[in-house]
Amino acid sequence: MTNPDLITVNGDRLWQSLKDLAEVGAYEDERTGLRGVNRLALTDADAAGRRLVISWMEQAGLSVRIDRMGNIYGRREGTDPAARPVLTGSHIDSVATAGAFDGCLGVLGGIEVVRTLNERGITTRRPLEVAVFTEEEGVRFGTDMLGSAVAARRLSAAYAHALTDRDGATLGDELARTGFAGPVDERLDAPHAYVECHIEQGPVLARAGVEVGVVTGVQGISWQEITFHGRAAHAGTTPTELRADAGLAAAQLIVRLRAMVDSGSYGELRATVGHLIVHPDLTNIVPARAELTVDLRNPDDAAMARAEEDLAAFLRTLETGQPGLSIATRRMARTAPVPFDEGVQKVIARAADDHGLAHLSLLSGAGHDAQEIAALCPTAMIFVRGEYDGISHNPREYSTPETCAHGVDVLATALLRLADEE
Repeated sequence: MTNPDLITVNGDRLWQSLKDLAEVGAYEDERTGLRGVNRLALTDADAAGRRLVISWMEQAGLSVRIDRMGNIYGRREGTDPAARPVLTGSHIDSVATAGAFDGCLGVLGGIEVVRTLNERGITTRRPLEVAVFTEEEGVRFGTDMLGSAVAARRLSAAYAHALTDRDGATLGDELARTGFAGPVDERLDAPHAYVECHIEQGPVLARAGVEVGVVTGVQGISWQEITFHGRAAHAGTTPTELRADAGLAAAQLIVRLRAMVDSGSYGELRATVGHLIVHPDLTNIVPARAELTVDLRNPDDAAMARAEEDLAAFLRTLETGQPGLSIATRRMARTAPVPFDEGVQKVIARAADDHGLAHLSLLSGAGHDAQEIAALCPTAMIFVRGEYDGISHNPREYSTPETCAHGVDVLATALLRLADEE
């Protein structure tokens, strides 16, 4: 007997949508020759991608609204206009060296679900909405999950609008420049539930040989910008003991972070220095200033707090141990670990079972909009397997057409079942 709420989407159409969006902001990686995506938040490329996605939403019959953070929502009405909607979505902004799937699969998968429901003449009790959140990556304005954090009321729109990129442009000005400073209140009313489909961005599913993951939560994230101020000096004439070397201090910090991770004293801590620059950046001058970022991840919030405290203590040691050196720190982001709703996880797992898809449960190592929306409503995520050990934020990021379709089949079935709940 056919299961009436078991939904299979058009995988070819979904794949074509992913390919078409990947052409917006496309570039060729000089080292590998692969095609990548560079679509930083609220750049012209991001604006072009947004307009393309909006056109697909409208073609699918969704009514589109844009809030004061530039978050985009496409709505498909249900039979009960008073019922809270079921929300899905993700983001389409990227890092500068991205692939075609990060965030985009969740947005385009949501649109494909709506197309499929339309073609099958299926109505739902609750409305369905597909969201595109602004500046999820955080690489341009320095705070990740920014649009969803404002929507969920963790951050204010005033704070977000005042953030600047490295050229001094504010997010508020860029919203206006690109035409995405919408009129709608940025504070999102609580949905009935939220489900986000996303490429895993890690090796767990690939190594297990499984296509689908049921995500149990997201680990904590801490971002800091650290600036070392020393003294510029001639590399040949200045004795080592008389230097205030900002570059040396930065290197000592990087080594210390790795030692903290290797010690095992901070649980499953991960530490990354992803941005590092020295000034004046000349061969024969001792650096007067070094700027770097520190990205800490940990599923244990107490262990994360210990790591942050010990990092701060080490910075004080560096400052007192090298005369002429001063250190400034700036908090960029801090989110606690977020467990996802067990009920929504069960809906996802049952949908995978009904599609005959093996699945496993796993914690997300990356941050996602879902961790913000979880403050408003029951939330969980679907991961799809990435190839090449799940590499992401890289032109080699890849998931197969079949795996993407299977993940969105699970999304479609889960959304339909949630949208018909009382």
